[in-house]
Amino acid sequence: MKFFHSSDADFESKFLQLVKRSDNDMSAVMPVVAGIIDEIRKDGDSALFAQIAKFDKFSVTGKNDIIIDVKEMEAAYNSLDNALRVALNLAYDRIKSYHERTKPSDWTYKDEHDILLGAKYTAVDRAGLYIPGGKAAYPSSLLMNAIPAIVAGVKEIVVCTPAPNGKVNTLLLAAMHLCGIKIAFKVGGASAIAAMAYGTETVPKVDVITGPGNIYVATAKKLVYGDVNIDMIAGPSEIGVIADDSADPRHIAIDMLSQAEHDEIASAFLITPVEAFARAVQRHIEDELKTLKREPIAGASIRNKAAIIVAKDLKECFALMNELAVEHLEIATNDALSYIDDVTHAGAIFFGHFTPEAMGDYLAGPNHTLPTGGSARFYSPLGVENFMKRTSLISLNAKGISELGNACMKLADAEGLGAHKRSVAVRLEALK
Repeated sequence: MKFFHSSDADFESKFLQLVKRSDNDMSAVMPVVAGIIDEIRKDGDSALFAQIAKFDKFSVTGKNDIIIDVKEMEAAYNSLDNALRVALNLAYDRIKSYHERTKPSDWTYKDEHDILLGAKYTAVDRAGLYIPGGKAAYPSSLLMNAIPAIVAGVKEIVVCTPAPNGKVNTLLLAAMHLCGIKIAFKVGGASAIAAMAYGTETVPKVDVITGPGNIYVATAKKLVYGDVNIDMIAGPSEIGVIADDSADPRHIAIDMLSQAEHDEIASAFLITPVEAFARAVQRHIEDELKTLKREPIAGASIRNKAAIIVAKDLKECFALMNELAVEHLEIATNDALSYIDDVTHAGAIFFGHFTPEAMGDYLAGPNHTLPTGGSARFYSPLGVENFMKRTSLISLNAKGISELGNACMKLADAEGLGAHKRSVAVRLEALK
């Protein structure tokens, strides 16, 4: 794995490559994805069924072959062993409780001109959730996408998930039942995004699409944005750790591997001011890697995408990590919370020696659908507001238009918009 010192003569150029880690070459897949979308827009179900046969490797003779039955969801939930069912319900309750606290409220006020101003928040009518199912199935992603939509008050939630050979993961089905999902389909990739964005005879058109996926999914979301809303363009998972020698190097090594095991192109970064600690983490990564079931995946990630950086002090650690703007940031120091103001860009921050990132993945409460690849500079985690829209409220009375009308007419006249000016003028005339 890469091992740098911030004092290296060529450090700046090497670090820049880490910052650019998510330069996904969408241009390479854009023609394929655009073709998939165009086929579904034109031919609906017939194109969708053909694409499922091609990409998900199971034959579709009609819509019933891709519809996930609610009875199947219920049966899956009931089949879980008690401990797993309890854990799933605990995650649901904690995620819901957190997101209920974030739901925006309507507000109004009257200004000095007696004008009422404010905002009203309403949920979208129908949300589409894309739940990955390629290298692994992620029931936790179903909870993290469905629960904020439920809290927002979305009337109808549509789920699409890949079903290789027509099979859906049992725990994912159980999570659908727990979330009260009534509409779900066995369809993955760009085909799912296109179907939800434009609708087919079977899959209904939605207003917003959320959920992570591979480069084909990300490219499809980018192409349909504007016809529907999306949450973000997500890339491979990643973790950044700032730690000193108060941390256990084995713990940090395992935390880095917890992201590396997601994908061969997932990233894991450690920045520390202590070289001996950095070397200890490196050794533990090598040892722990051998024990992982997903060692081939995690190993490729560590070799190609991981890096350990020795900085001159903690101040430089934070400066460098802010440049990386990572999805998950662990601060593994004593008094970790005291550094909260030193972080300007991160999807989620995990403070202290007993807060592994995995707790956030499953049941801490905040959403695990987070900005990746440096997009934490401008994106926020998925939340209730992604399933709502804000409408401005404005109400003038005679006092308000009398006091502000002339200024409005001046501005309209300056822009050459006569009807705008006149719409105010006729009301002022009516008050005389």
